[in-house]
Amino acid sequence: MYQTTVGVGGMMCEMCELHIQDKVRKDFSPRKVKANRHRKQVVMLTDEPLDEQAIRASIEDTGYEYLGMECKPVEQRRKGGLFHRR
Repeated sequence: MYQTTVGVGGMMCEMCELHIQDKVRKDFSPRKVKANRHRKQVVMLTDEPLDEQAIRASIEDTGYEYLGMECKPVEQRRKGGLFHRR
């Protein structure tokens, strides 16, 4: 699994965050996505690494500013959490 953090400029309100999240869901089908206008970023969890040019095009297509991207592999958590019985 991969965590991709994308810098996005121009988000001003909660509706902007939702707009970006909907676009990312439509274009990349991530397992999870969360936009944060205060941090100027969108964080996604995906099964495969994402193409930077495709992300840039998707963000700019919505009218927001692409500020860069970082993609790194992450370990999956054990199902059930810390107190899960086997």
